[in-house]
Amino acid sequence: MKLVTTVSALALSTTAAFADCDSVTMSDVGWTDITTTTAAAKHVLEALGYDVDVKVLSVPVTFASLESDDVDVFLGNWMPAQNGAITPYLDSGEIESINTNLEGTKYTLATTQAAWDAGLQSYADIARFEDELDGKIYGIEPGNEGNAYLVSLIDENKHGLENFEVVESSEQGMLAQARRLVDDGEFIVFLGWEPHPMNANFDLQYLPGGEDFFGGEGVVNTVTRKGFAEECPNLGKLFGQMDFSLPMENLIMGQILDDGADPEDATLDWIRANPDAVTAWVDGVTTVDGEDGTAAVKSELGL
Repeated sequence: MKLVTTVSALALSTTAAFADCDSVTMSDVGWTDITTTTAAAKHVLEALGYDVDVKVLSVPVTFASLESDDVDVFLGNWMPAQNGAITPYLDSGEIESINTNLEGTKYTLATTQAAWDAGLQSYADIARFEDELDGKIYGIEPGNEGNAYLVSLIDENKHGLENFEVVESSEQGMLAQARRLVDDGEFIVFLGWEPHPMNANFDLQYLPGGEDFFGGEGVVNTVTRKGFAEECPNLGKLFGQMDFSLPMENLIMGQILDDGADPEDATLDWIRANPDAVTAWVDGVTTVDGEDGTAAVKSELGL
């Protein structure tokens, strides 16, 4: 009787676990690179039979939502830039890092080649160009930890920046302002990163001096809510194998930002043009019903 009860309980718990794993909630923080990778993941997940809900959240809200189990997966943990924001969650075990999905990233202040040639070649040089920069450093969305670091430099008068202000905006708004200033022959300092087509669209130089926060070359990690990979091992395997590359992201992001392509259309085009990369993601992965994942993805996505 005890054995029957135990087996029955196990069967019920297993069924519940599978039921809980039929859907995936992901966060997209509105950066084009994360929109790109999230859209790619969504195509694959739906081809495997999963329901996918993508929420547009800021980075701080994303981490809080992973802690509260309102989000399952986030593909945009840029490190070391987000180290301060995510470390308490990693230390507590409420967020788990399961994969490094991109290597060789850059993220720090950037300026134009013209400003660089004029002598603006480090954080320490910015204050000397206060008039040319109109006392402004352009950041990204409010609440971003990169902006907070720049504000701290101003508040503490690091590098003589006490008279500057950080202009917060969306990625698109910041880059539109950069384009206007560059076209007018003005200087600008703004948060830049790679992968991103800005590296092809502008003649950029990245400024040394922010390594204490931004580090050198970085990585992007896939992070999940606590226990996700154990509760949903098929999904854990998929996200553990879903690696991206700088050329992939630069290409797709260029189509989105420069050509006006829909993110889901652009990522689907890339998937169909790179079937080997996609089949590597689903190697050993099944559909939500336990069928061959590779066959399903090839069939559903037209590979």
